[in-house]
Amino acid sequence: MSQYRYTFEKGSKKHRCPACHKKRFVRYVDAETQQYLPDNYGRCDREINCGYHLNPYKNGYAKDNTIKNDFLYQINIPLEKPKQVFIPKEVFYKTRMAYQENDFIQNLLNNIAYPFKADDVEKIIAQYHLGTITKGYCKGGTTFPFIDIQNNVRAIQVKTFNKSNHTINTNFLHAIIEKHCINNQKEIPQWLKDYNNNDTKVSCLFGEHLLSKYPHNPIALVEAPKTAIYSTLYFGFPNNPKNLLWLAVYNLSSLNLKKCKALKGRKVFLFPDLSKESKAYNLWSTKAQNIQSKLENSTFIVSNLLEQFAPNQDRDQGKDIADYLIKLNWQDFREKPILKPKPKTTLNQPKVEQKLKPDSIIKKSKVKAQPIEAIKIDDNIFNKTCEDKQVLNWDKEIKELNDFFESITLSKNPIKLNDCTMILDVSKFINSHMLTIKSNNGNLIYKPYLSRLQEVKSLLSDY
Repeated sequence: MSQYRYTFEKGSKKHRCPACHKKRFVRYVDAETQQYLPDNYGRCDREINCGYHLNPYKNGYAKDNTIKNDFLYQINIPLEKPKQVFIPKEVFYKTRMAYQENDFIQNLLNNIAYPFKADDVEKIIAQYHLGTITKGYCKGGTTFPFIDIQNNVRAIQVKTFNKSNHTINTNFLHAIIEKHCINNQKEIPQWLKDYNNNDTKVSCLFGEHLLSKYPHNPIALVEAPKTAIYSTLYFGFPNNPKNLLWLAVYNLSSLNLKKCKALKGRKVFLFPDLSKESKAYNLWSTKAQNIQSKLENSTFIVSNLLEQFAPNQDRDQGKDIADYLIKLNWQDFREKPILKPKPKTTLNQPKVEQKLKPDSIIKKSKVKAQPIEAIKIDDNIFNKTCEDKQVLNWDKEIKELNDFFESITLSKNPIKLNDCTMILDVSKFINSHMLTIKSNNGNLIYKPYLSRLQEVKSLLSDY
């Protein structure tokens, strides 16, 4: 038998709380009489949102049960969560400079196998607000700001790279500033003290600020900011509403509902990194299903493109899309413009002199730092006037493949497509790939599916 006369009522019965008026209140009972104590004695089980608890042993009722009910009861007021602190804009602005010293940017222009044009690199800098570390042990490093949909800078990741643009070191700007202050015996800024009280530093998606600017694009979600940048440079910028808008969550475990609330109502394709035993793919598949169920009118599709064809060595190394893209020529991913004949000139027609920007502009001069409001900057600053692009389709290729596969009897045995790929179920492989290219006819993102089918056709033709 309990040593206390007054105890909480047993069972699942709940009463209305005298503080929050929710039916979540557990009342005290007199163990001797089996009667309730006065109706304001008890505890609300909404401990965080309410916190009401009136204990008969703490206010004197246990010693004198004739005490009146109209005393002031004590409420255990929950501690308020500290208000989230953002990185000040002036701190953020200071990173947006010195791109001629930025190893990542210079690699994109000069050192990788297929360097990009200066116009595209400038555009990617402005789109994601990339910056540079100009001093200290991270000198030459690149800053990747995580800016939310309200244009608040929530975190700034810092990475340093080798000549091949593989990551050497990862850090955060706030940690670098704090370490600098400590090493030089300087006072830590007040904003940084407050910022360090945040429960989570990376609390939004990388590129989230672009969602309101590009409301109609389908979304591609990857783990790392670098992957989002490479994918944009290869597959195209979001000024075309048919192109994917590439965002990043920060790392594998960072995919969660709270971050993805900004994606409500959007179609989202997820591309997890490779991993041993497909752990990353399986984790994201489970999370995506849960997130989709809680975000109305949203679709989350986890791509298994890498999972189907990656060798075990790549899985062990945790490779991502960027690791494959960097080996390919980005120009092969671009639609070719239709060449229009030049208009005939007359003697009275003045010549228009067009000034071209040299490809080495970023290397030779500093790109002017842009404020965060540059999110709304006009794309015409970066884009040259382009001619209409040719509309591509694969109707001819699809028909040839369809006719071929219908004309043969498919083997039920596995076939080796190449040194890295073994097709276990040929019929299933062909059907899924044919459905993909028919549904995405002409979309260069899905061209690898077409190429693989053509490889299978060539292989089966030799049998």
